[in-house]
Amino acid sequence: MDHSLENRIRERAYKIWAAHGYVHGQADQHWLAAEREILAASTAALAHQPASQKERRSPARSKTVGRLALAG
Repeated sequence: MDHSLENRIRERAYKIWAAHGYVHGQADQHWLAAEREILAASTAALAHQPASQKERRSPARSKTVGRLALAG
């Protein structure tokens, strides 16, 4: 796992633990909740990024398809 991602999850899990009154015995639940939040936010951020120039271009047509279109 990327260290910065792991650190963000760890920090968020700590905040969740603090919000629940520092009760011991629920570290796994806090970690999983933090992981879900961080990964969901990362996924949403990636979904809103503009496509790269290469991805925006239309795919190249094969020579055969071009010849068929001219013949038809």
